[in-house]
Amino acid sequence: MALIDPLTAPAPAVRSRHPGAPTLRECWRAFWRRPSPPYLAGALVLAVALRVVIGHWSWRDALVAVGIVVVTPFAEWAIHVYLLHARPLRLASRRFDLPTTSEHRAHHEAPAELDGVLIPVYGVLIFLAMIALTVWLLSFPIHVVIGGDRLAGAVAGLAISYAILFAYEWTHFLIHTPYRPRHRYFRAIWRNHRLHHYKSERYWFGVTSTLGDRVIGTMPDQRRVERSGTARSLHGDA
Repeated sequence: MALIDPLTAPAPAVRSRHPGAPTLRECWRAFWRRPSPPYLAGALVLAVALRVVIGHWSWRDALVAVGIVVVTPFAEWAIHVYLLHARPLRLASRRFDLPTTSEHRAHHEAPAELDGVLIPVYGVLIFLAMIALTVWLLSFPIHVVIGGDRLAGAVAGLAISYAILFAYEWTHFLIHTPYRPRHRYFRAIWRNHRLHHYKSERYWFGVTSTLGDRVIGTMPDQRRVERSGTARSLHGDA
């Protein structure tokens, strides 16, 4: 009898023609059957198309891309800690949660449920708008420093940011599927994310990278970390 893994979706959750764990291609198809990926892909295609139409290509595009990639592990860490794991607010006897926090808590309670892994459509639309606003606001000081066409730089940043969000969603989804990691990099992030769900919600916040955890200090030797009693409920009744 196969053992049930509470952190990974059961094999039937991903349509597969083969016994055992599904292939990477089958997981990719399952990913596209969810509601939000088409919205992410559509936004990415539009951003790339707009960047091509604007033109004025220069070394600044590469610089913007490198800058965003370098910052991403730390932004991912901060969003996970301060937004997804935000403590609920209490006013009198009532408790208030941010929608993102509530959704993420539900994901911790049922990590093997693939329908709860991805950001819901309304959340995707909010994130896409927030990223666009943030990139546009940051384009002003960046333009002062590196010059060039500000609009072109902003749209390049937007396209890279949308691509990273898409990669985050795909990676997170894949980690929770029955697919087993075969490459060293994926094994590392797969293991870290499982520790975050199973061992302690206070560590291992990276999903697409372990760099943020390594630099900030939230990637301890798991043998020295006691298993948290609130890894599933996050803050319990707080």
